[in-house]
Amino acid sequence: MERILTVTTSQKINKHKKTALYVLLIYILMQISGRWLLKPFHKLVMNTTGLPSEQAAPLTQGWYIALSFAIALILILILTSRDKAFWDIYKGKKETIPLTIVWGIIGFFLVFFGQMIGAAIEMTVFGIQGGSQNTADIVAIAKGAPITILAIVVFGPVLEEFVFRRVIFGSLVQTTNFWVAAIVSAIFFGLIHFDFTHILLYTICGLIFAFLYHKTKRIWTSIIAHVMLNGFVTFVQVFAEPLQKFLEELEKMQ
Repeated sequence: MERILTVTTSQKINKHKKTALYVLLIYILMQISGRWLLKPFHKLVMNTTGLPSEQAAPLTQGWYIALSFAIALILILILTSRDKAFWDIYKGKKETIPLTIVWGIIGFFLVFFGQMIGAAIEMTVFGIQGGSQNTADIVAIAKGAPITILAIVVFGPVLEEFVFRRVIFGSLVQTTNFWVAAIVSAIFFGLIHFDFTHILLYTICGLIFAFLYHKTKRIWTSIIAHVMLNGFVTFVQVFAEPLQKFLEELEKMQ
């Protein structure tokens, strides 16, 4: 009987490892797929819309980001749904749903202030000015293709939490400890954004997201904080000019 239980447990662990590996592979393929598919997709957009290459470029990039993120997320959701215990990496009771939401909201403010501290360190210690080129590029694409906002605010955060918090952090925390798992996953989280000037900011975000997941034992906590952060940044960046013009007009009226 004991041997049967041991074999069953071993099979479950191996299944979790395979699921984690497949999730990681899907994410990597999504990231590099543009090298082969972006040009044909660009031609398709040009032929469909009749736009010249330069005008079709933002639409191509925006729709490709949205579609590739959506497809990857659907595949990962299907994959993880077949491994019900994939999320059970912690022993003990998980946080309640209401407190999970509360911690997610608190997490947004923690990340927001963490980024402020990180930005201050970058400026005073390393002389790095504020503003992210990665964010600026994505926002420029979003302005040309608003569908990108859905990928930035929803699809992207969910995918990144699945990969960096559950797969990388979740796998490491079971064999090491919180700090090793959190730091390693946070560094990889920073590197994948290809904004090496501000890698400290992304690493801080990764550490806080890992803390939220670890605190509540629910991935939804870090997802809520991540979605709120991306939503806030995107709203400010995309609607900064219209808001400024509105405030100027309001001031004139007054």
